[in-house]
Amino acid sequence: MCGIVGYIGMKEAAPVLLQGLEKLEYRGYDSAGIAVYQDDIFTIKTKGRLHDLKQKIEKMDTSIHGSVGIGHTRWATHGAPSDVNSHPHSSENGRISIVHNGIIENYMELKLFLQQEGRKFVSETDTEIVAQLFDYYYQGDLVDTMIKVIDKIRGAYALGVLCSEHPDEIVAVRKDSPLLVGIGQNENYIASDIPALLEYTRDYYLLEDNEIVLLKKDSIQLFDLNRNEIKKEIFHVTWDVSAAEKDGYDYFMMKEIMEQPEGLRKTILPRIKENEIQLDQIELTAEQVNNINRIHIVACGSAWHASIVGKYIIEKLSRIPVEVDLASEFRYRQPILQKNDLCIIVSQSGETADTLAALREAKKHGVRVLSIVNVVGSSIARESDDVIYTWAGPEIAVATTKGYSTQLSVMYLLALYFGKARKTITEQEMTDYIQKLKKVPDDVQKLLEFEDRIKVLAKQYAHSKDVFVIGRGIDYAAALEGSLKLKEISYIHSEAYAAGELKHGTISLIEYGTLVVAVATQQALFEKLISNIKEVKARGAKVVAIATEGSTSIEKVADEVFYIPKTSEMFTASATVVPMQLLSYYIAVERGCDVDKPRNLAKSVTVE
Repeated sequence: MCGIVGYIGMKEAAPVLLQGLEKLEYRGYDSAGIAVYQDDIFTIKTKGRLHDLKQKIEKMDTSIHGSVGIGHTRWATHGAPSDVNSHPHSSENGRISIVHNGIIENYMELKLFLQQEGRKFVSETDTEIVAQLFDYYYQGDLVDTMIKVIDKIRGAYALGVLCSEHPDEIVAVRKDSPLLVGIGQNENYIASDIPALLEYTRDYYLLEDNEIVLLKKDSIQLFDLNRNEIKKEIFHVTWDVSAAEKDGYDYFMMKEIMEQPEGLRKTILPRIKENEIQLDQIELTAEQVNNINRIHIVACGSAWHASIVGKYIIEKLSRIPVEVDLASEFRYRQPILQKNDLCIIVSQSGETADTLAALREAKKHGVRVLSIVNVVGSSIARESDDVIYTWAGPEIAVATTKGYSTQLSVMYLLALYFGKARKTITEQEMTDYIQKLKKVPDDVQKLLEFEDRIKVLAKQYAHSKDVFVIGRGIDYAAALEGSLKLKEISYIHSEAYAAGELKHGTISLIEYGTLVVAVATQQALFEKLISNIKEVKARGAKVVAIATEGSTSIEKVADEVFYIPKTSEMFTASATVVPMQLLSYYIAVERGCDVDKPRNLAKSVTVE
């Protein structure tokens, strides 16, 4: 969950590294550092944000010069954030410098071995062990040394390595942690993610596990673990550079909230043709859909919330049984996976460590895997049997918004695709669903107009101690995401509850002035939800309700109501989440929080 950048070329390396790290700070921001070769390896690093590193560099007596370097922005795993635990890490003699994303699982036994060999350590990190191990095995060739190191370490990692005896080379490797190679003219790069390098190149090699790259300014060589040279296709990025910029917004999160209608249009509309759902990029035939025994949807965080909505609509529209698992639990509960099951893997980044491990578990049992991913060419996308891309564009804010919304839209497409194949939806129902699905982006656009009202509401509730979000059915699934948005960016304690469960204990948490957000769009459950609102109101709660246009009776019990456009009840989660996103955002702003970089969190969770 850290960010890596490396540069070798003709330019000064330090500015390139710092600019690349700025684009990767969403991956980790409790410390940062760079190492540049200038007669020897010079390293500067610090606890804190990238801004602190830049200030430290500005206060130096001399400038940093050198055209080869590596950089890192950290999300702490081993060792608290501190100057000494920051990356890059060096071998005891200073010959080797390393940046690392991931976790070395056997670092303790390796540390003991190296200590017995007389090596001394200064940090608490697992990364320093790799630097010392690399130096221990080094005999003059960087690729050979990397192969020996890989043989000894276990875990997930992306590594970038400098050696003072090879000032014209960088060696790097990836295993279960993202790393790509940027291709330039008389300069080349490594990075954890594309936005770090968009200003410099649009051409990349996407590394597979255990692929080693040796960079020089005018050449790139790729090797496997047997030192066989590998030839790869070049991946060309078509994004506009501005897609990874704020475009005048105070925070990426607000920009990405506002980009949701366009992301939904790009994800939904090209897949609707002549009143049919056409998923041309998958090879799952109607016959195979009819033979599906059970669907396992596996995801983490917001993707898991989108998956819970998916369970409701896939079961209702196709009558296929669906189980939803947290990826971090999936392997360890020994799931019952059968030949005709389908596993749907959901991940914005396509690199989420737990989710990738779940994918491999499913494949190990011979289960077909279909992934829903935003990042083209990511590990999950490459290892799946089928992939459906969400065309959300780059998402920089740690708290996902458009990533979640576009994942929901793919769940709608799949539910209709499965229902059509299994003939559990009539032609007339299909026509009606598709018309309403095509309207979802416009519905979301209308809800963004609540921004000014929600700003006022945010001031009123910004200093709440606890917030509860309640709903029933799909509304409960949507409540989970609304609650997460609030807690992760504003640090207010927030919980989502199935409204019918309040009386089974949790209503004891309601006291005078407690904010309750009630989501009420499911007609068959509407009266029951009204009763739940009355229950919390009787105990002094303040209620903000989200309901469908025409459901005006809710005004009699709620303090404030936001109405979403009328649509299929299957698709309401796309609309109801928008007021909750906006409320979370403005409460966080009102509380002075760093919305894009909430404490203790990172965007792409590449460690288990």
